[in-house]
Amino acid sequence: MKKHIYIYSPSSAVRDKAAFKRGVKRLQGLGHEVEVDEAALAKYQRFAGDDETRLAAIHRAAASGADVALISRGGYGLTRILPAINYKAVAKAVHNGTKFVGVSDFTAFQMALLAKTGAVTWAGPAVGEDFGSKTGPDDIMEACFDDMISGQGEGTGWTLPKPAAQFAINSIAGGAQSAPARSTFNINNAVLWGGNLAVLASLIGTPYLPAIKGGILFVEDVGEHPYRVERILTHLLHAGVLAQQKAIVFGQFSNYKLVPGYDRGFSLSSVVARLQSQVKARVLTGLPFGHVATKVLLPVGAKTTLAVEGRDAFLLWGHQH
Repeated sequence: MKKHIYIYSPSSAVRDKAAFKRGVKRLQGLGHEVEVDEAALAKYQRFAGDDETRLAAIHRAAASGADVALISRGGYGLTRILPAINYKAVAKAVHNGTKFVGVSDFTAFQMALLAKTGAVTWAGPAVGEDFGSKTGPDDIMEACFDDMISGQGEGTGWTLPKPAAQFAINSIAGGAQSAPARSTFNINNAVLWGGNLAVLASLIGTPYLPAIKGGILFVEDVGEHPYRVERILTHLLHAGVLAQQKAIVFGQFSNYKLVPGYDRGFSLSSVVARLQSQVKARVLTGLPFGHVATKVLLPVGAKTTLAVEGRDAFLLWGHQH
């Protein structure tokens, strides 16, 4: 199904131009009409153009009438321009059918838009790192993208890690409460929100972090040691954000290194276990989303059902038009 895809750069400058070109060709090869923003390859300091250039690119994407507005890459830069974004124009574009898709730094844009307008965006791939991969796009990511772009996607599922990895609480938290690793439950009609953990934390205390109650919060990050992940989660905990959620779902935390002989068992699993001992929300892990090749697409801001049967987990949202 041929769609109009608008590619723009709201954050860091494109460093791997070969990957960018491969991504564009891949999307064209899938039969889509690809329109590349005039400033997509701009560079100013580490950014894809100065603040005004990147702001204008967002507004051109909103005015493009495209079926999908897809970022070239993440990085850093969106938090600098949040106050100047025309959220009404972006929300109108969403209402008219444009799906804004991205990952990483794009979380700032998604959270701000959700806070200001309630508009739904999509956590998903970027052009370069995903569609432009040297080995080709991941099959699952591409299938999920096709589902999203055709309006056929109604949810996603994954297998939870084994119980020992999912909840190792008793030995870590002194026998504190633990949620059963194998259980069946549904959380219905809850807003799905979240994204990059460090970016989320940077929005605390600003008008750009949505006040979601009874939500399903998903998080991911890259290059963050588990102690830094725990510090950010503790920030969200102390800010009262986590107590408002019905579920906290961990995506992929990639590209970090533990210190042999120093961390002494302190790992991401222990961070998750400690968090579960501190909140009433269900805490799940293993969601295939983050700075990894295999990533599902998630409708940020949509009403969603989280269903768990044993080690099978599902996020279900129905058709998103």
